[in-house]
Amino acid sequence: MPQPLALLLVLAVAAAVSALLCVLLRPLLVRYALARPNARSSHRVPTPQGGGIAVLGGLFAALGLTLAILPPVPGLGSLAFVVAASAALAVVGAWDDIRPLSPGLRLGLQALCVAVAIVYAAPDIRLFPAALPLAVERLLALLAGIWFVNLTNFIDGLDWITVAGFVPLAGALALACALGIVDPATGALAAALCGGLIGFAPFNKPVARLFLGDVGSLPIGLLGAYLLYRLAGNGALAAALILPLYPVADATLTLLRRLARRERVWEAHRSHFYQQATTNGHAVLAVVTQVTGLNLALVLLAGLTLLLPALWAQLACLAAAVLLTARLLRRFARPAASA
Repeated sequence: MPQPLALLLVLAVAAAVSALLCVLLRPLLVRYALARPNARSSHRVPTPQGGGIAVLGGLFAALGLTLAILPPVPGLGSLAFVVAASAALAVVGAWDDIRPLSPGLRLGLQALCVAVAIVYAAPDIRLFPAALPLAVERLLALLAGIWFVNLTNFIDGLDWITVAGFVPLAGALALACALGIVDPATGALAAALCGGLIGFAPFNKPVARLFLGDVGSLPIGLLGAYLLYRLAGNGALAAALILPLYPVADATLTLLRRLARRERVWEAHRSHFYQQATTNGHAVLAVVTQVTGLNLALVLLAGLTLLLPALWAQLACLAAAVLLTARLLRRFARPAASA
């Protein structure tokens, strides 16, 4: 089977299984996993969480299909560790959804899962071999992975916003595989993640009937970090920096501002730019539409960095991505009438 058709099959299976699991699990989640409004919430009524189980279920089913009916895919051995780490992190997230863990224990378990998925499962990747010792590079990769897992969780606070962020990202990685830029195993994982989120999307559209929960946002963050790390390791560092720029910028700037105000950064809040946007009068659908539009523009800029390998072109695309992201953050921080 031609590779693009194989990736479409993986995506379709993940989407179908995810949607089916959303339908089957929702009554159970309504009974046992209601998310009640709190200081961080953008919703006003109790809403079931745990949709991440369906997303991961679709992803695992699609990858199982890849193993069962397609020719052997190079790199699946390493992918097994990534899948295992994401499943373990989903268990951590589910536990935290039901009975909140202490910040230290939660962070330690996250670090262990990130170490397995990024440090252990991708030993062949070196981003700066001439500039950094291997141990330093691995430590930086670990810290970046932990931060990406957490920022994905932080950003997952509005209907459809994680879908708006990760469907373009995962779709771009699957397309990169079809074009021969990343390996087939990475492409299969990206297509499965994209499909799982597409299947979940109808249930999370504003006003959401189902949330991802930590059981979904944490492993999705881990999978996204792994995909971006693989992309960077294939000589596309600029593209890997551009694709996740909105969630990275929103979460990082928010954290720095809260640290500067000496706030307890581990406590719930509504300081993120996308949260400010709804407070400032922007409709939820308008917020996620603008985030989607920005992410599609970032996909195009990331693609340009692959077509134009010259340093000046890479820097120009990065600068354009930063400017577009800054413009949207500024718009979200202002009242809707003056944005």
